[in-house]
Amino acid sequence: MRIAINTRFLLSHKMEGFGWYTFEIVKRLVENHPEHEFILFFDRKYDPKFVFGKNAFPVVISPQARHPILFNIWFNYSIKRALKKYNADLFFSPDGYLSLTSDIKQIGVIHDLNFEHHPEDMKPVMRKYYLKNFPKFAKLADHIITVSEHSKQDICTKYSLSQEKVTAIWNGASPVFQPIDEITANDIRVKYSDSKPYFLFVGAIHPRKNLQRLIPAFEKFKLNNPDSDFQLVIVGTELWSNSGVNIEIDTSVKEQIHFTGHLPLEQLAQVIASATVFTFVPYFEGFGIPLVEAMKCGTPILSGDKTSLPEVAGDAALYCDPFNVDDISEKLTTIALDENLRLELSKKGLERSKLFSWDKSAESVWEILENHLK
Repeated sequence: MRIAINTRFLLSHKMEGFGWYTFEIVKRLVENHPEHEFILFFDRKYDPKFVFGKNAFPVVISPQARHPILFNIWFNYSIKRALKKYNADLFFSPDGYLSLTSDIKQIGVIHDLNFEHHPEDMKPVMRKYYLKNFPKFAKLADHIITVSEHSKQDICTKYSLSQEKVTAIWNGASPVFQPIDEITANDIRVKYSDSKPYFLFVGAIHPRKNLQRLIPAFEKFKLNNPDSDFQLVIVGTELWSNSGVNIEIDTSVKEQIHFTGHLPLEQLAQVIASATVFTFVPYFEGFGIPLVEAMKCGTPILSGDKTSLPEVAGDAALYCDPFNVDDISEKLTTIALDENLRLELSKKGLERSKLFSWDKSAESVWEILENHLK
């Protein structure tokens, strides 16, 4: 059988959420199923490392799809022709976008519906595209995969779909995330937090990630705990230029907040493992892979209590209301001052992290694809 896959987010210079999901799943599909052929559709020159086996065939299709007008051309015209040209039996799209003009079987991964609940978080042109087209993708798809039970129920309810049409398959995390020795951790703190203990945030600089409340909460924490030497380290870049996060940082704490920008995977793993507390308080998440990465490192977690995050972190996190700056700040104080709580959360996180595996995820995805190849 020939399975065509949308791999446009496999970008060697910058791998974000969709890209990592595509990488982890597609790599395993190709390697574990040499009896099938996989046609990988890129929208620009690709890195050879993303051709995962002799049974994978990369194809570059124009135009580069990074704008709604180009999305329509790429998926509804270029992809349609390519699916026919390469005689594909199935089209798998890890970012959820489908071809509305092709009659080939299609399976999409809709990670979450943040754009339905918080359309104000998106640029107008993207918001219009998502709100218009994702309901169509959901109806058209032969099957939908999503990444949590929360997202499954949200998708089924919002788009009036049967429970049988949507399957929730949890994400995993790279094995590079693991506890590290204290000497290495000290070196990381020297580099990123002036040798001080630190709260850590990892994620795109985007409204729903909630830095606009986490940073004021940190300011209140410092005000209420003037003797604390805790710093705040923020790893990530803007999801798009001028992405709508306007944050004013009080001069009293400016030197204690450190923005690292994007970090390579191995460096990111060390920064997470060296943090005293991982602070992840988005108000909307389809899954929240950074939670699993922190659990694998044994780093205690302060998490928001909305959407999918409690499903992922379970009893391995202290929770706060992401819409309440005072509650976030109070919970920062609680977890910073209680070493026994941090040790307990670290142990629970290491144990819970065993539930999440990209191998399991890819195997479950394959079962869905295989059922639709018959």
